[in-house]
Amino acid sequence: MPANGFTTCLWFDGQAEEAAHYYVSVFKNSSIGRIARYTEAGPGPAGTVVTVEFVANGQQFVAVNGGPQFKFNEAISFQILCEDQAEIDHYWSKLTEGGGEGSQCGWLKDRYGVSWQVVPSKLADMIADPDPEKAGRAAKAMLSMGKLDLPVLEKAYAGE
Repeated sequence: MPANGFTTCLWFDGQAEEAAHYYVSVFKNSSIGRIARYTEAGPGPAGTVVTVEFVANGQQFVAVNGGPQFKFNEAISFQILCEDQAEIDHYWSKLTEGGGEGSQCGWLKDRYGVSWQVVPSKLADMIADPDPEKAGRAAKAMLSMGKLDLPVLEKAYAGE
């Protein structure tokens, strides 16, 4: 891991290695790095994974097997900016498979409980448009959706 920038640490209850491999399979520009295991010194059973360093979509992460004390919640989420509907569909499908679940406005939780926002890169410009009618139509359309539908958002924004 590089000494500069930020590394996001994700706390798991025994699934750190499984989760790291899962995220690497979902995103391009991803790889598994160093895997640290407990030794006889403990505190976990010798040979079991403590941490897994990985890169997902160019971002640095460490997955740690910290135990059951903490769970993920929506207070922290990862936003995936997508260029087209195919990309939205891809990430939505991959991140909800195996027990993940969709929510509202492009939000979802993956099988580990990590929150994601799968959104078109154009959305921020649409809902921040200085024309309140355009922005309002785009926002209203977004608020009615689970997985975001870019063509529908674009039509609402344009007033069609």
